[in-house]
Amino acid sequence: MPELEQSESKLIKQGSEVVLHFDLKLADGSAADSTRVNNKPAKLVMGDGSLTLSFEDCLLGLQTGDKKSFTLEPDEAFGMPNPDNLHHLERSKFNAETPAEEGMIIAFTQPDGTELPGIVREVTGDSVTVDFNHPLAGQVITFDVEILSVN
Repeated sequence: MPELEQSESKLIKQGSEVVLHFDLKLADGSAADSTRVNNKPAKLVMGDGSLTLSFEDCLLGLQTGDKKSFTLEPDEAFGMPNPDNLHHLERSKFNAETPAEEGMIIAFTQPDGTELPGIVREVTGDSVTVDFNHPLAGQVITFDVEILSVN
C-alpha cells in the first residue's frame, strides 16, 4: 500500500501554506539572506505574492522534510538592473539624519505614502545618484530550501 503513504504527505501546490527555512546565496557563495540567522522560518501561502513566481515554481511538488537547492538566473530571480530606476536627486534633499554617502540604503517615501529603499551609488557636487533597483538585481541566486511543514 505505498500509494496510501504517498497520498498522506502533502505536496506543495498553489494555495498551500508552507513553513520553510531558506538561504539565498550569490554566485560567489556569499549569503544574501537567510531565515536561519535568527532561526525564524518563513511562512507563506503559495500564490500570495510573498515570493516571485520563479521562486514559487521551485517549491511546487516538494513536501515536508525535503531539502533542495535551485540556481536562478537574474531574470528568474530579481531581474536585471533597470537604468530607469537610477535617479539623480539634489544633495539638499539629504541631511545629517539621512546623509548622502555612497553605499547608504535610505527609505524614500513615495507620493502614496509607501516606502521604497534606494542605495546611494554616487555623490558628485550637488547631485546624488540613487539606485532604486532591487539590491540583488542582476545576480545569479542559489535558493536553498528546507520544507518544515505543508498544509
